[in-house]
Amino acid sequence: MREGTPSPRAIAVTVLVAALGYFVDIYDLLLFTIVRVQSLRDLGVSQAASLDTGLELQSVQMVGLLVGGLLWGVLGDKRGRLSVLFGSILLYSVANLANAFVHSVEAYRAWRFIAGVGLAGELGAAVTLVTEIMPARTRGYGTAVVAGVGLFGAVAAALVGRNFSWRAAYILGGVLGFALLALRIRMFESGLYDRVKGDDVKRGDVTMLVRPWTRFAKYLRCIFIGVPIWYVVGILVASAPELARTLHAPEAATITSGDAVLFTYLGLAVGDLTSGALSQYLGSRRKVVAGFFALTALAVATYLTLDAPSKTAFYGTCAAMGFGIGYWAVFVTVAAEQFGTNLRATVATSVPNFVRGSVPILVASFKWLRNDAGLGLVKAAAVLGAVCAVIAVGSWAGLDETHGKDLDYVE
Repeated sequence: MREGTPSPRAIAVTVLVAALGYFVDIYDLLLFTIVRVQSLRDLGVSQAASLDTGLELQSVQMVGLLVGGLLWGVLGDKRGRLSVLFGSILLYSVANLANAFVHSVEAYRAWRFIAGVGLAGELGAAVTLVTEIMPARTRGYGTAVVAGVGLFGAVAAALVGRNFSWRAAYILGGVLGFALLALRIRMFESGLYDRVKGDDVKRGDVTMLVRPWTRFAKYLRCIFIGVPIWYVVGILVASAPELARTLHAPEAATITSGDAVLFTYLGLAVGDLTSGALSQYLGSRRKVVAGFFALTALAVATYLTLDAPSKTAFYGTCAAMGFGIGYWAVFVTVAAEQFGTNLRATVATSVPNFVRGSVPILVASFKWLRNDAGLGLVKAAAVLGAVCAVIAVGSWAGLDETHGKDLDYVE
């Protein structure tokens, strides 16, 4: 840890290393979706059971993210932002190496949970650190760079998953994580955190999030505005091969989850950079989130009403959905800016992971609508998407504008 105000060069290095950390985080987070079919087939899961087994394993990973979100968030406020960045990447690197050597669905499930716990800490700690070391007038650019560069990790994962075995892809993810640890020594701890650490202030106290009610309501709103993002990724993109067949795509047999992730995250990376820049240009986080809500709704409606789409049209719509949910960086920045320094890491780390952790609920709801309610794949996805949209818009309406807000305060 280094004392004092970091120089512009030191800030740039911190932003770059944070972005590379998120790159590795996203690579590992999305890798299972990309290698789902191949890895489950090798582990003896039938094609008929592949979707439900894959969604169940994805849900286990997301539960790990939920647990890790609270764990790393509290540690980030109690022990510092850098401690989370070191600890989380060490844990998920070990877990992803272990995933390369599983030989049963049960072992796969256990290591995806552990990987989820590790993956939970990276983004929140990085965004908290960047928002606290950068000037208020430019911090939106910093978080946009972290998210925009980081999201290309999904592109890398898709390319690796396409050209290498699933076991080699997991090994590469673990190796990248350990290599990244060496770069972390060049990062600075937040000066705002250092000052609060020396005061007699409660830090990382989860009970403060639920009392008073107004603070808890604000916390819930921060979570709910991000739910459409993982509805798109965890339901629509994860189910791409099955949806392509249902939509009677002529080339459905060659449409894969890996390529769907690739094009979705290309769109998402561009969307994140665009939304971050727009929030700075317009001087408003709220306006940008509202605009990207509308783009997401339009892209999802198009995706679910495609009629015998070509492979180009199908993947092009995935890219459009990715661009629409490209308010991810602004969403996490809004969460970080809503709360004081003594709770900021807890919020910024737990909020995106509660959004990711909503996937098991989304999956269970999707399965019930599809099978028990008899709606089928497309109608079930549409109904679930409409519910997510209503929740997100209602939550957005109750959040304050945070662009340019002074973050030097405590709860």
